[in-house]
Amino acid sequence: MDRNAESALQGNAADDVAAIDELREVWGRLRTELAKIIVGQDAVVEQLAICLFARGHALLMGVPGLAKTLLISRLAETMSLSFSRIQFTPDLMPMDITGTDILQETAEGRRQFEFQKGPVFANIVLADEINRAPAKTQAAMLEAMQEHRVTVVGRPYPLSPPFFVLATQNPVEQEGTYPLPEAQLDRFMFLIRVDYPSRDEELQIAKTTTSGRLPSLQHVLDAALVQKFQDLVRRVPVPQNIYEFAVDLVRRTRPASVDAPDWLKPLVAWGAGPRATQYLILGARARAALYGSYMVRMEDLLAVAEPVLTHRVLTTFAAESEGATSTTIVRRLASELSRERT
Repeated sequence: MDRNAESALQGNAADDVAAIDELREVWGRLRTELAKIIVGQDAVVEQLAICLFARGHALLMGVPGLAKTLLISRLAETMSLSFSRIQFTPDLMPMDITGTDILQETAEGRRQFEFQKGPVFANIVLADEINRAPAKTQAAMLEAMQEHRVTVVGRPYPLSPPFFVLATQNPVEQEGTYPLPEAQLDRFMFLIRVDYPSRDEELQIAKTTTSGRLPSLQHVLDAALVQKFQDLVRRVPVPQNIYEFAVDLVRRTRPASVDAPDWLKPLVAWGAGPRATQYLILGARARAALYGSYMVRMEDLLAVAEPVLTHRVLTTFAAESEGATSTTIVRRLASELSRERT
């Protein structure tokens, strides 16, 4: 441990050193278990773990057939957490995910309403094709994501921690979909892009998934341990220059800001808000802890910049005509700011 990290972790924080070492070891076992079934997708697995330990939600974007649903269900299996899958459709109603009151007969012969919990009452919720549900249903999901509770007939029902929403979206087929509003997109900590596997990975997929049953995975985490690591992540020290870099990077995404570079202003219609800065810091803290670092490093912040900012930077028609995307804009901003600070 270097002197800066040692000075930052004095006193009671010495216990955090052992906890970070434990998290690094658990993270290694988690990857080993998932690798028994999931071939490749290392970056996707890492970003999912960062979201989990930072208490964030993730939106996975990828074409069908890339094992998004399989990955999420197996991730829940390794964590001994309750898991539910909700297939979003245009006729899905809020009560279909939150639950509803059902008239029941008691032992005394009287009838009374009893709340029947919906599939959102789980530790890990897979919201499959979330953009296929109408606005009213998305609003119910938004309350669950933000408030960790649902409201049914005016009564709030809390969701048991840890609560982790993993939503999927198909970037190809947009017929019959309801685009997610910016307010709901902003509730997702990461936009995780799931790409096609390499040739060698696809060859391994063909060999391992077409012969026999898939192996069972060992439990690596439980709810109490997940919450312990979530609390730990928020105590990982962050140097002042990391805070300043995160703030300056987010401010440069806003075209009306004096901090925005001239080349960005015609390409971006709307930039990221303060929640992006919060998620940059939390994501960097979680990544540092996963890799056994006792202090956030610049490489941790740069690693989470793209999944945090991509869905928060809305491009213009001019950007589309020039072939510029939110991803390329975020990469250029991070690269330019990094060069200025070195």
